[in-house]
Parts: sequence; structure tokens; C-alpha cells
Amino acid sequence: FLVFCNRLVAIAYALGMIKIKGEDLVNKAPLWKYLAISFSNVAATYCQYEALKYVSFPVQMLGKSFKMMPVMIWSIIISGKKYGAKDWGIALGVTWGVTQFLLTGETKAKHADKGSSVYGLLLLLCFLACDGFTSTFQEKLFKEHKTSKYNQMLYVNSGSAVVSAGSLIASGLVLQALGFAAAHPDFTMHAGMLSAAAVSGQFFIYSLVKEYGALALAATMNLRQVISILTSYILYGHPISILQVIGLVLVFAALFYKTYDGYTNPKPKEPKSKPTGVQPEPEIVGKAVTKGVAPGVDEEEVEVLKPKDSNAA
Repeated sequence: FLVFCNRLVAIAYALGMIKIKGEDLVNKAPLWKYLAISFSNVAATYCQYEALKYVSFPVQMLGKSFKMMPVMIWSIIISGKKYGAKDWGIALGVTWGVTQFLLTGETKAKHADKGSSVYGLLLLLCFLACDGFTSTFQEKLFKEHKTSKYNQMLYVNSGSAVVSAGSLIASGLVLQALGFAAAHPDFTMHAGMLSAAAVSGQFFIYSLVKEYGALALAATMNLRQVISILTSYILYGHPISILQVIGLVLVFAALFYKTYDGYTNPKPKEPKSKPTGVQPEPEIVGKAVTKGVAPGVDEEEVEVLKPKDSNAA
């Protein structure tokens, strides 16, 4: 129900922005590609919300640092990308740190029963797999079909709304959810705030990726994770061990090194535009020969430049 509410608000926002920007409502990519993202996005969102019942919020936030591995694997499968030893080393450092954090301290939420944290961790794994596919396929749509962020938001959220509504109807919880919302006005207000926050997050993520690149997004998400985890530990008093602290340091050290390395050693994308600058050279020569006498050039010099075949003719 929460996922469905989020998607409805996102659709309304996307429609409004498309009208303001004067963009076309026609889908830029095949509909099945939007639907593929929608299915994976709904599954990822469901697993993310459901996992909070069984694991603490800091564990979920830190678990999202696992996203590097699934994204790299999906990028190899979907886009045929290749990664060097440094990239795999950074991903391994993050994975090691997350694993150490999860195995050396308390991971289940206070309201969950014993053993339920294992189920929560399985939900997190499903979230990572689906979320990795979502972001990789979204990047593919941006590059191959030149979709705008609002066009992609509209069709992906429309598909997600259909999927989440279908799941809600199939579960038979529609009336129960509506009754609960009607009986608890605070829930309606909180759901609206959550939906607004989710749409704002979508806007900034799309904007960062499309306008500033994935590196700016990675740096922003790293900072967000650090602040969120530390804030949760301070506010809710989650216990933390020395080994968990070491794992936490290892995770964010690897993530921030990746950001630093990206700034100091950017990938060579610029040389691709250089060969286009060589093409105008033959055009200048052709113009000098085909046109008449240029200012400051003697007729004798022009006669020398003319091909011999033209004299024979």
C-alpha cells in the first residue's frame, strides 16, 4: 500500500513537470523496458520496507553498501562492461566490511523475534539484486534511448503503480489498508510525507545521474549513509561492538577511496571527441580549390593549385 501511494505521487509529479517543461508524453523507449524496471523497482521497494521489520535501520543502510557488487555483475550481463582489479578490490573491501559488521554484533530489530534477522538479511539480498538491476537498466535507457528524467519517472512509476496495485488486490488487503488509513489519520499524514520524500529522492537521483554523473551520486550517497547510520545509533541507542566499528570504517574507507580515485584519475572519455576535429581539414582544402580567387592570393598561385586534368579538359 505504501509503495502504491509513493508511485501515485510520483506519477502526478512527473506529469506536472512534463507539462511545465513542454516535453512529449510519448514513451521514448519500448514499454517492456519500462515495465522491467517497474517490476524490479517494486520488488526492491517491498523488500526494503519489509526488511525493517526484522533488522535494524543501521543494518539496512549499511547493507545498501553491497550495491556495488550487484551493479557490477548486472552491468557485465546487461551492458557488457569490464572492470579492472582496482574496481573489484574496492567492491571486495566494501563487501568484507559489511560482512564483518553483520556478523560481529546485534543485527535484528528490537521488535523482531529471535532468528527473524536471518529472514531480514535474505530480504536485503533480494533488495540488492532487484535494485542493482533497476539502476543498471535505467542507465541503459538514458544512454540508448535518450529519455528525459521525467519521461522515465512517468512510465517507470506508472508500471510500478500497476504492479503494486495488482499485488495489493491479489493479497486481498485493499479494504483492510483503506480501513486502517481511515481509522488512523496520523498514518495518512505519515504516508503522504513518506511519498513526498520518496519522490524528492527520485528527482535528485535522476538529476545527479543525468546532469552530474554517477560519481557525484556515489559521493552523495556515501555521505548520506554515514549520517543516517550515525544518527540512528545516537537516537535509538543501537549497541555497537569494536569489530563492527572496524567493519564500518573499512566500508566507508573503500567507498570514499573510490570517490577520491574517480576525481584524481577520471576515466578517459575525452579522447573520443578528438578525431572529429581532424575532419574539417580536407574541407578547407576543397573550398580553397573550388572557389574563386581568395583575397590576398595571386591568380598565378591559383593556377598552380588547379589540377592538371582540368587544363587538359
